[in-house]
Amino acid sequence: MRRRFLFALAATWLAAPTLQAANGQSPFVLGIAPHTSARVILEMYQPLRRYLEAALQRPVEVRTAPDFTEFARRALNDEYDLAVTTGHQARLFQSDAGYLPLLTYRADFKAVALVDRKGPYQDIAALRGSTVLGLSPTSLVTLWGQRWLRLQNLGDVTIRYVSAADSVSRLVLAGDASLAFTSLANYQKLPPEQREQLRILAESEPMAGRVYVLNKRWAARQKSIEQALWSFAASPAGLAYLAQNQLDGYRRLRPRELEAMDPYAAEVRQVVLGR
Repeated sequence: MRRRFLFALAATWLAAPTLQAANGQSPFVLGIAPHTSARVILEMYQPLRRYLEAALQRPVEVRTAPDFTEFARRALNDEYDLAVTTGHQARLFQSDAGYLPLLTYRADFKAVALVDRKGPYQDIAALRGSTVLGLSPTSLVTLWGQRWLRLQNLGDVTIRYVSAADSVSRLVLAGDASLAFTSLANYQKLPPEQREQLRILAESEPMAGRVYVLNKRWAARQKSIEQALWSFAASPAGLAYLAQNQLDGYRRLRPRELEAMDPYAAEVRQVVLGR
């Protein structure tokens, strides 16, 4: 109960206006997929929020959602002006709601399967009949993980979903699950003493990671907003943000990079829209 209360409090904090819209301008909403806790998202994106406020000369709000499925629903309902999410959802927002892809990070995005280094699940066969953890039915790491499990022909593995990426490793180490799917970046950001207790059992190929997509209602200002992002990356605050989160900088999307996410986007569409 306390955990749910804290999340609700953090989510409210994220949605609170950051500036008073003195001239009547509505806030520019920066939507961040819930790849970690609301508290961490708020801290992580403060430098970008402040930079965009100065560049756009209007208040900017950072918002997230309880899980990836709800984040997708809100994005498809046009609740975000600029959304930052993994490639499969970015592709869905582009194809189904007209969002405009802008850029992504240079650092590779990979999904990993983590086990307790000293636990009983040291090989794939040992997972049979166990419980594994994912972030939500529509997160990219979970969708990759479910496909990986199917390829192992384990059959009766149970999948549980949790709302925060920084919880899955603790649950594995506590013995509540055999394995957890998360991103390589989230694994690398764990405290060293926690990371040393875990082992990567499987790792994905690089996939389209966090992608910035702009709501089509801002199409007329796409170039200026994109330029603001590139300028942020070159600023002291942006360089510090990119280095701290091991993102290596921004890059343009490769030809058909998002189209390669269509199979994963279709799975999200089925969950969110039922078609």
